[in-house]
Amino acid sequence: MARTAYSIKPEADSARAKANELPISPKHSIEIAREVRGMKTGDAIAYLEDVVALKRAVPFRRFNRDVAHKRGLNGWDAGRYPVKASSYFIKLIKSVEKNAEYIGLDTENLVITHISAARGRRMKGIFPRAMGRATPKYAESVNIEIAVKEA
Repeated sequence: MARTAYSIKPEADSARAKANELPISPKHSIEIAREVRGMKTGDAIAYLEDVVALKRAVPFRRFNRDVAHKRGLNGWDAGRYPVKASSYFIKLIKSVEKNAEYIGLDTENLVITHISAARGRRMKGIFPRAMGRATPKYAESVNIEIAVKEA
């Protein structure tokens, strides 16, 4: 597992967390990160739990080719319900809340100041085909980092 450093310097009154090489879609992760940036942590967890329950959609603003319209999106039409990626984001936000509680921050007023999702390593495999041939297949991974600050 590759260990990568944070892309931001720690501030005195902020907490941060990082998850490396999660087995989720990079495109879904980037769209979720864009949507929860600037939210309070409690609101972000509630929003992502609604995504897991298929009640609210995540707007796909960048990776929206052949993405259908979803009901309830304000200012945008294309969206999806990335359940697997949302569950990993919930775990990471809860982790950064625990880190903030450990250093003495008020967990009710935490705002997500920085969140980024970047592609991780691709693990190569093969897909056996007929006549002794093989086709390469890749398992994608994602590195996510998050920083929160008291509002």
